[in-house]
Amino acid sequence: MDVGKNPKYDTDVLVKEALGAGFSQAGELNVEALVFMPEVREMCAGDRCEHYGKNWRCPPACGSVEDAAAEAAKYSYGLLVQTIAKMKDDFDWETIQESMEKHKSNFRALIGTLRGRYAAGELLPMGAGTCTLCDECSYPDEPCRHPSESISSMEAYGLWVSKVCELSNVPYNNGKQTITFTSCYLLK
Repeated sequence: MDVGKNPKYDTDVLVKEALGAGFSQAGELNVEALVFMPEVREMCAGDRCEHYGKNWRCPPACGSVEDAAAEAAKYSYGLLVQTIAKMKDDFDWETIQESMEKHKSNFRALIGTLRGRYAAGELLPMGAGTCTLCDECSYPDEPCRHPSESISSMEAYGLWVSKVCELSNVPYNNGKQTITFTSCYLLK
């Protein structure tokens, strides 16, 4: 399918909507760049973020890399979105936290917009960082409280985010003392 001729995938419109939603940068995701790597999941298992095995949307609860690849293969178009912030220094935790919250808020807002345009099953959002819908995740004792709203990160899917950006011609490194949060939306 030639998505370039399909008005449903008008990159200019989608980028404009993403920037209007508050993202710093957006661009078409090269779906060929979606290489699902067990090595990325192994980095998750190192638990640097302290969510591995503690959240329904993080490994191992979110499913296998093979499951993620099979799900993503159903989609023919993608949009990358980023929130970029300038930090005062390399340890500006306040800016990092504020930027992450801004990114997640903008990401959810654009999901709402896209869900108004695409039918159920035509949108697969992949966020940045762990799902934070609940103050405390119910994993593993109870089912997810918000299964239709909770979102796994690109890394949880097994994607090397900087490589996806590079192969999509969307900068990942935005200069010294900047923080960049990257997410994507896959569309059918």
